[in-house]
Amino acid sequence: MDSHELPLPPHYDSARAEEIWHPDAAKLAERAEAWRSAHGLTPASEDARRVSLLLVDEQNSFCMPGFELFVAGRSGRGAVEDTKRLCSFIYRNLGVISNIFVTADSHLPVQIFHPCFWVDRDGDHPAPFTVVSADEVEQGVWQGAPDVPIVLGMDRAYLEDYVRHYTRTLEQRGKYALGIWPYHVLLGSLGHALVPLIHEAVFFHSIARASQPSYHIKGSHPLTEHYSVFGPEVETDHHGQSIAPRDEALLKALLASDAVVVAGQAKSHCLAWSIDDLLGEIQLRGSGLAEKFYLLEDCTSPVVVPGAADHTEAADAAFRRFQEAGMHVVQSTEPVADWPGIPR
Repeated sequence: MDSHELPLPPHYDSARAEEIWHPDAAKLAERAEAWRSAHGLTPASEDARRVSLLLVDEQNSFCMPGFELFVAGRSGRGAVEDTKRLCSFIYRNLGVISNIFVTADSHLPVQIFHPCFWVDRDGDHPAPFTVVSADEVEQGVWQGAPDVPIVLGMDRAYLEDYVRHYTRTLEQRGKYALGIWPYHVLLGSLGHALVPLIHEAVFFHSIARASQPSYHIKGSHPLTEHYSVFGPEVETDHHGQSIAPRDEALLKALLASDAVVVAGQAKSHCLAWSIDDLLGEIQLRGSGLAEKFYLLEDCTSPVVVPGAADHTEAADAAFRRFQEAGMHVVQSTEPVADWPGIPR
């Protein structure tokens, strides 16, 4: 592993962070090979110490202004500026990063957190950002839409019992009540795709370091939310049957790394709950593992919806808790060689 920082390559244009465009992979591959030769980069397989980069849900739906769930933060440009800093970090640290793991939130139209799944007593769907409480489900204020059992191929009675089980389970765990989100990261849509500037950087790293990126799809099961990249919010139905599996392969790969750098969106939701989930797994395995994780605080932003929700303080509190547990909260602009405990 070479901890020497590299210059930004000539093709990199941070001004394109909020553009939808198609990187020329063939031309980019040629440039990456030339960059590898010019800077003496070696294959990642030869790294004596392996540093992994985990990118959580860096998709257009969350990172592009005007898309369904743009993570604006309080500045109004949060995810755009995060993208610029993240890409710069990847290019400057090509010799440091051995592997890149990319997660992608992946939804279908009919899912438990989308408006079409629910109706009220008048047959109307909930508006985005409506909270559906367990009590409201029990009282029939909200119920599964008539078409949902048909679409999902299940018995109506099963669905009625399941939604009561699901909303009650969420609240009993003390995390949150079910929230309805706008349709987002729909499979096959532009919103689902990786941000072009980030896709370009991940591809460039792959060629320059001879390291295949690892993509992990999550969130497509219709009956559960899937904020954490490692597993669904509710894992079993009211009969104790599995709903969706955990991503044990990703967890194993990260824990096998000498250091793991984490960035993604949103700081208050998928990123925070992924780290929280990860921390729980670490604590089951013994002390010391948390210290190999580095959270890029300036490459993530919280969900802020003017007039509706501001999750900034909750996100900051979560990061303080992660730091107290032994993880390192760092800035992408700091030389990696100066990070505490980073493998040399």
